[in-house]
Amino acid sequence: MTGWPLLLETLPRVQRDRLFTLADERDFSAGSTLFDEGDIADRFWLIRSGEVALDVYVPGRRAQVVETLGPRQQLGWSWIFPPYRWHLGARALGTVRTWEFPAAEVRELCMADTALGYELMLRCAALIADRLQATRLRLLDLYTPHGSVPS
Repeated sequence: MTGWPLLLETLPRVQRDRLFTLADERDFSAGSTLFDEGDIADRFWLIRSGEVALDVYVPGRRAQVVETLGPRQQLGWSWIFPPYRWHLGARALGTVRTWEFPAAEVRELCMADTALGYELMLRCAALIADRLQATRLRLLDLYTPHGSVPS
């Protein structure tokens, strides 16, 4: 495969192979809901092809897209921390091909192989920071009065 998902590209081969023993190929059709905000986060995906829109619930309005993910990106981080609930929603914008990982088994693997766990958590922490910043910027774009600058 050319171009490992960003989560895995610098992970040592032995650790990557160990993680992939848990993966299943999973496809989603256009318009499919992968998960809704607040649902149980019991898996995550590495996107092989296609795009997924991440959205946030806004009372009285349609869900607002805060970020779009594509090939080589990880979808989902809420599986890492209790209470294991999705913080956003996710919808397939077209046909999406993924590798799907079961959260409980990945957490068990990380406990058994602490070097893998450490490397995976470092990458996921960076992902979380990026997603929170993207969400913040999108919400500022949606709700800051035009021409004003946040303080």
